[in-house]
Amino acid sequence: MRKLSLILLLVLGGFLANPVKVLAITPSPSPTATASATPEATPEATARPDITQKTEETLGPLAAALASQKLGPVWPFNPIKYAIRSAVDAGVPANTIVLLLLLPVVASVIAAARHLVGIRGFGIFLPAALAVTFVAIGPVVGIGLFLVIVAISIFVRFSLRRLKIKLQYLPRMALLLWWVAVSVLGILFLAPVINNSSLSNVSIFPVLVLILLAEDFSRVQLGKSAKIAVNLTTETLILALVSFIFLTLKPVHEFALLNPEILLGSIFVFNFLLGKYAGLRLMELWKFRKIISS
Repeated sequence: MRKLSLILLLVLGGFLANPVKVLAITPSPSPTATASATPEATPEATARPDITQKTEETLGPLAAALASQKLGPVWPFNPIKYAIRSAVDAGVPANTIVLLLLLPVVASVIAAARHLVGIRGFGIFLPAALAVTFVAIGPVVGIGLFLVIVAISIFVRFSLRRLKIKLQYLPRMALLLWWVAVSVLGILFLAPVINNSSLSNVSIFPVLVLILLAEDFSRVQLGKSAKIAVNLTTETLILALVSFIFLTLKPVHEFALLNPEILLGSIFVFNFLLGKYAGLRLMELWKFRKIISS
């Protein structure tokens, strides 16, 4: 219950604070535009930009940051900066470069949460991919879709068990994927009724990541227990939400794009030092606090 409460607090905090809005550049409205504004324009003005998409709303601030930076000699401190500018001039989207630069940051956050705090989750790849999914469709819609997928998978597994239908693992997972695909398709059909832009514009990539997470949930539930599966899934969602915050901060985007050598060098040193740490984790300190105090 405590972990579930923490997830709800993080989701509500991210929803209320809406850190993705930091990415948006809202021009100062002229008096004429203000006077002629109508309530129908409000949804467009508050639309959530998506850094995973190549749009003017996401590329504009990054292009402006690159144009305002003055570079020195190529060697020894600026080779990656020049490489980034050559790639952007050749047509590589700046947001793709930013996401690639921030993936090691997200992986380091997840690794630090494992070795320093004690939050496990389903490895590194799945929380990182889930964080990008939250950036694409929003944490509220993402967690909602995930809960639907998990509920469908649990229902299908429970039905097969009650009906005493024995299937091999891969055909059973394929059947489970069939039900999940049909269920998500039904939700997408309801998107015009719900009138949610994030749900209407969802792509296949976020759905696949959520299905991967549901598959890990089912596999752990089969191999160990439902309690362990719920704990690992909850910790994975926490790691994804924390990583989502890093991926939606405009200062972090600009720092990664303008100082790639410092960013990559710092992450390398941090992970090297983190790998040498062999002490107790924060959750272990709390768990064994009575023994340590005595």
